[in-house]
Amino acid sequence: MDFHTLVSMVVWTVSGAVLLCVLMFVDSLFTRYDDLEELKAGNMAVTTRFVLKLGAQGYILSSSIAATSRLGEALVVSIVSFVLLFVLEKSAELLLGRVGKLDLDHGTQLGKVGYGLLAGSLHVIGALIIAAFIRG
Repeated sequence: MDFHTLVSMVVWTVSGAVLLCVLMFVDSLFTRYDDLEELKAGNMAVTTRFVLKLGAQGYILSSSIAATSRLGEALVVSIVSFVLLFVLEKSAELLLGRVGKLDLDHGTQLGKVGYGLLAGSLHVIGALIIAAFIRG
């Protein structure tokens, strides 16, 4: 491994970490509760949802990095995928709310792990689909 590869690895890793932090912060703006406060309080439903969403975004970022040699392109793909996953989650929440009388945000805030698991799983499933498309 040469010096250029090592420097590139550092730049890609730092850029990816910053992007993931920004995306998770933006995501927290759209919940009815404060993610970090709920995490600190030990709410396992919020923690489960948060970890699954972070893992889904990380998987998409790793797939986009593997598919391109351009950092900007990989970051844009991750941002677009975040928007797609957000739309998927909100659509599923709306459908589950109307058909199944389930409020994923409220149930997650109450600490119902199943709600947090379901909300986070929507992102994992979306990430698997998006990553398959990215990798071709």
